[in-house]
This record gives sequence, C-alpha cells and structure tokens, in this order.
Amino acid sequence: MSLVKHKKSSKRHNDDKSKKKKKKRSKSKHTLRATDNTGGKTIAFKPIVDKHTTYSDIEQALRQAGLESSDLIIGIDYTKSNEWTGKRTYGGRCLHAIPQQGMNPYQYTIHMMGKTLTPFDDDNLIPAYGFGDVRTKNEGVFSFYPDVDGKVQPCRGFGDVLRRYCDLTPGVQLSGPTSFVPIITQAITIVKEARSYHMLVIVCDGQVVDKDKTAAAIVQASKYPLSIICVGVGDGPWDAMEKFDDALPKRKFDNFQFVDFEKCMHRAENPEINFVVAAMQEIPEQYEAIKKLGYL
Repeated sequence: MSLVKHKKSSKRHNDDKSKKKKKKRSKSKHTLRATDNTGGKTIAFKPIVDKHTTYSDIEQALRQAGLESSDLIIGIDYTKSNEWTGKRTYGGRCLHAIPQQGMNPYQYTIHMMGKTLTPFDDDNLIPAYGFGDVRTKNEGVFSFYPDVDGKVQPCRGFGDVLRRYCDLTPGVQLSGPTSFVPIITQAITIVKEARSYHMLVIVCDGQVVDKDKTAAAIVQASKYPLSIICVGVGDGPWDAMEKFDDALPKRKFDNFQFVDFEKCMHRAENPEINFVVAAMQEIPEQYEAIKKLGYL
C-alpha cells in the first residue's frame, strides 16, 4: 500500500512540475535559445532592432564592434517574375532591361552596394553569381566568370561585377522558380573554406516559392560567420522577406537584413544615404553576435 501511495504522490509531483514547465514555456515562447558549436554556452535569439538613423551611427557602431574588413559575395535573381514585377516601380519594363541611359534597379543596387562595401573589402575579389535562370532554375547558381581548373573566378571589385552583369544579362533566359537555397548554400561553402567573415548580398525581385527550404537555409547559414543582406527591387510583395528578417527563432543569431529598394530610394530626402543606412543597419550587431558565438 505504501508503494502505491508513493507512486501516486510522485505522479502528482511530476504533474505539478509539468504544469510549472508549461507555464514557464508559455511566458518565454518568443525567446528561444541556441547553443553554439564552440563551448556549449547558450544565447537567446533576439531579432536585431533597427536603431541606427545616420551613417555616422553606423560607422561608430562598426568601430565599436571591431569590424575592419569583410569578404563579399553577390547573388542576382534571374527569375521570370522580373518581367512583370516592375509594373508599378519601373514603368512596366523588365527589371533586368538595361537602359541606354541611367541604370535599372539591379545596376543601381550593385553600384550603391559597391560604394558602401568596397572600403571593407581588402582583396577586392568578389564571387558573383546568378540564380533562377533557365539553366539553374531553383537548383543551382552560375558564376559571372567561368571556373578555371574547377575554381571559381571572382570579379575584381564592384565595377567588374557591374560590367559582367551588363555583359551577361542580355543573354540570360529568365526562368525560376525563386529560391535562395542555392546561393546561400554556395555562400556557406565559400565561408567554410575561407574561415573568415563574409557578407552575402542577394538582389531579388520578390517572393520565394519554397519558403520552408529557404528558411532552413537561412537558419543553417547562422552557424557560420555570414551576414545576409537582401535587397528587394520592384513591386514586391515583401512579407516573406520581412519574416526572414525578424522571425526564424531557430537561428543562432539574426543574420538576415531585408532592404526595400523602392522605399529607400524614392521616399527619402537623401536616397543614397538612406539606402546605405538600411543595408548596413544590422551589420554591427551581427558581427558582435558572430564573435560571441566563437565563429571567428
């Protein structure tokens, strides 16, 4: 009899403990914990709040974070939706249409990111890729320069990225569907080999199709010293990008920043500065998180 009573007592005790755990979990459901791969310590995932309002703020935060240089990777979206997602923002033209004068949104983004990021790139070697065309679709990427002996040939600075974009784009057949998985996977491969901090800049025209796989790729990328800046050109919509930016609590750190090109460039007194601040907004905090996780 005493044994049976002890079992019931234990069951009540366990039920009470279970209820307490459930209450604790319900209170902290928006803060999950991630374990790094260096010492087993845990850190709470928190989305980075946009707080920098001027470029001076960004420069000061970068100095405080200790970021002096970074390697860069570029990914350009060649999916077919580029043909119609400029209806409102690009006069109905294909977003990849190269004008005789001026720049299309992709050209301008490459140009602006070059002005912003070139000071951080010591070697001036930038692997640049396209994805979503008729050859790669949602399964791979193609390099802006052909591989030599199986090795990727990078562009030499953003000026070269822009030249290669202009040379290649008229001959690229747009396709799809849109997926960031191949370009993020390629960036992870580069980072693993280089063992250094990288920024991946993805320029795209809208929503991804395989959201779950893309989300998983972003989570996987948070295990490496890699920041992802995604610049959205065209009409959007951008709800998935905003989710990738602020949600996905399984990440080790908030590694994804979304920038709405149209909003930055056409709703500000100084569009270029506004764009730079938006693009670099989370980099200082991301770099600090990367150091805390022991990735560098």
